[in-house]
Amino acid sequence: MQQIEAVELGKSYLLLNHGPVTLVSSASNGRSNVMAASWAMPLDFSPAKVAVVIDRNTLTRELIEASGEFVLNIPTRAMAAQVLMAGSCSGRDEDKFAAARLNVLSSEQVGAPSVEGCAAWLECRVIPEAHNQKSYDLFIGEVVAARADARLFSDGRWHFDDDALRTIHYLAGGNFIATGDPFVLDK
Repeated sequence: MQQIEAVELGKSYLLLNHGPVTLVSSASNGRSNVMAASWAMPLDFSPAKVAVVIDRNTLTRELIEASGEFVLNIPTRAMAAQVLMAGSCSGRDEDKFAAARLNVLSSEQVGAPSVEGCAAWLECRVIPEAHNQKSYDLFIGEVVAARADARLFSDGRWHFDDDALRTIHYLAGGNFIATGDPFVLDK
């Protein structure tokens, strides 16, 4: 059972700095969507910021531009098929939450839904950068809330005791790898 706990905003970069695939969720005017995105990264500590590439032709982009908010959800290996589904169809054609069998979890600070069952969540408000958004499809978000499943992330570190709960990285063509075994070098 998930044990969701807040993560200090100044440490929220630790949820994303190992490069996992994300599910970007968004909502506006009674409509919501989710898409898979591998091009997401932490950008700053204080205030905490992230960057994510969101193609101009997606429903997610339309909803983010309308609301100014999004959530970066960090899925687990057990969710790989759902991530692939969310990245393989358009929210303009179907309800991707329903199609991918993803359940919604209430967010704390933004109107966009969080995705239940993920390892972590970064709730973000867009920092408008029109040139970057138009030219590069690059969105910068200020992290306004961060949470993680305490079974997997605590004291600023990931703990992957269950292979099904490891975060994942998308390679291409339906191929993923799971986050590996952590190790520490003696100083």
